[in-house]
Amino acid sequence: MRDLATRLRRLPPSLGPVRLIGVDGHAGSGKSTFAGHLAAALGGAPVLRLDDIASHEQLFEWTDRLLAQVIRPLARGESAYYTPYDWRARAFGAPLALPAAPVVVLEGVGAGRRALRPHLARLLWMELPREESWTRGRLRDGAEQREFWDGWVEAERAHFAADPSRPHADLLVTQTPEGYEVLPGPGSTAGPDQNMTQSDESSALW
Repeated sequence: MRDLATRLRRLPPSLGPVRLIGVDGHAGSGKSTFAGHLAAALGGAPVLRLDDIASHEQLFEWTDRLLAQVIRPLARGESAYYTPYDWRARAFGAPLALPAAPVVVLEGVGAGRRALRPHLARLLWMELPREESWTRGRLRDGAEQREFWDGWVEAERAHFAADPSRPHADLLVTQTPEGYEVLPGPGSTAGPDQNMTQSDESSALW
């Protein structure tokens, strides 16, 4: 993980002074856990979770809000201010600051969508089949969220059918008992000799 963090820090900025790193994958694939470990390895890099940007009414139709509240300010080298969504209260909260740090991690389903890829320094995809991911997510959220998950699965299918992320991923991330294995993705120009295999003994399995 430390080696991966070092490689990401050395990338040229992709959004103003920021190296924006996208972590995408199916719901339940382990994006949040991995993004947390990566942010820690990056010395406490800010993490923006797309769960704070999406809402019940706009599961995937949040691009304009993200561009206005986050992408454009960071491109100017300014701190961004976004309004996080409260999924229980069904309302947006007070603005939170997101600094224009050297590396910012953008985590969530759709982080590698077409409108965002030009702003990413690297796109990472959590390599876990969608059915297994969704099963994990349903178990995590329990019976209380069963109806939501039924709607979410259909919305996610439609999103990735129209705007797939995995074919454009620079790196594929697989969780293992020892940590994470990171390999070049379909969108990478790296050769086999540049494969990266990382272990993080403190990684928590989902």
